[in-house]
Amino acid sequence: RSMSGRGKKVASKARAPAKTRSARAGLQFPVGRVFRLLKKGNYAARIGSGAGVYLAAVLEYLTAEVLELSGNASRDNKKKRILPRHIQLAVRNDEELNKLLGEVTIAEGGVLPNIQAVLLPKKTIKSTREGDGQDVQSQEF
Repeated sequence: RSMSGRGKKVASKARAPAKTRSARAGLQFPVGRVFRLLKKGNYAARIGSGAGVYLAAVLEYLTAEVLELSGNASRDNKKKRILPRHIQLAVRNDEELNKLLGEVTIAEGGVLPNIQAVLLPKKTIKSTREGDGQDVQSQEF
């Protein structure tokens, strides 16, 4: 036997096709990219191998949640496209997302429609005077 390594080639098993970490975890978000950014971001001296998978899964869940709610908001407004306004309505109407994004400003998002009860015109009151059957309102229009 020679030590040169040029002996008979033994038929090696064919390598299975490469499978991404995202596919292994059943995610759409890129586990490899998230892991690389975690390492390069100087968040800690060492980053565990599962950290990228976990963070990618959390980001994917949050994205899906916001997309679901803002899609519903756009459908409610009879639009096919999600606008920043729809994202704003979705986030502010959801208690947990509103808490998470409480200090966040969404560009072109506007505000929630809200009129305080004190500012609304008072209800119409029936006149008690005899002969006068007209309604009396708090404001003249």
